[in-house]
Amino acid sequence: MTNRETQISEFLHRTGRGGWSRAPLAGDASARRYERLTSPDGRKLVLMDAPPDAGETIRPFVRIANYLRTQGLSAPAIIGEDQNNGFLLTEDLGDARFYEILERDPTQEHPLYEIATDLLVHLHQGHVPELPPLGPRAMAELSGLAIERYHGAISGAPDTDLQRRFENQFEDILRQTVRGDVVFVHRDFHVQNLMWLPERDGIARVGVIDFQDARSGHRAYDLVSLLQDARRDVPPAIEMQMIDRYIAATGVDASSFRTAYAVIGLQRNLRILGVFARLSLDHGKPQYLDLMPRVWNHVIHGLEHPAVAPLAAWLLNELPAPTPENLEKLRP
Repeated sequence: MTNRETQISEFLHRTGRGGWSRAPLAGDASARRYERLTSPDGRKLVLMDAPPDAGETIRPFVRIANYLRTQGLSAPAIIGEDQNNGFLLTEDLGDARFYEILERDPTQEHPLYEIATDLLVHLHQGHVPELPPLGPRAMAELSGLAIERYHGAISGAPDTDLQRRFENQFEDILRQTVRGDVVFVHRDFHVQNLMWLPERDGIARVGVIDFQDARSGHRAYDLVSLLQDARRDVPPAIEMQMIDRYIAATGVDASSFRTAYAVIGLQRNLRILGVFARLSLDHGKPQYLDLMPRVWNHVIHGLEHPAVAPLAAWLLNELPAPTPENLEKLRP
């Protein structure tokens, strides 16, 4: 038994779950691992293993889960924790992810995207906890990953001057367009992090996970994450209907919101290109490369908006498309 396994066993015994069976659950792009624990009488919990020596911590998850629950959302309840060693026991929200539901039954698109949009409307009415801000400079630097890791790996050499020029120019565009009140931003609000809980009421029927990297930022960010998904094609009609639904429910200025939505969409999808390249090259996860053509299509669509015209032609000239040949250069 490894030292980590010994620590897990001791944690489970301390929390009274030493005799429960364990089975692996699908994880995310981090170093965290998840297991489903099942008691002899069928009760279930989830174990999060967030090893501190890999740079992981459970502290943000605990804090934000408790915040979301105070807002009436179905974040997993915290059952037991060991913050020093990075172990957490949480409520098990089940297996009914929006993603799998939509794979089986695409007719559920409209109601599921509606309730997810309504959840954001509700969440954005509440107070914002103290979180690191996702402002123009931070957003520009995050999207600079597209130059540093995606462009750099395909071209064969990082170009720090190109990255600096891109980030400075994009920051100017973000400052002009992404303005307004600040809200809670999940950052990964998409159908693989949303669970369907039909036995609950209202927006509590949506279980929310993987929120530990939350920030404070613009109210369009999570709607972009939901509707410009790297993992599945969201019909353009659904995207437009949900944007309209959000605007109508919140009363925000429609023109400003749509512009911010478009610019944040470009920012987020450029960042994803860089993140997926990094996950493949540095962490041996080439499966993310299969999603790049869809992300690239989102980038191209974002570059069509007039607000990013000063950047569009230059970026299209510099940034290579994820052709099969280029994707091969991103494999570990």
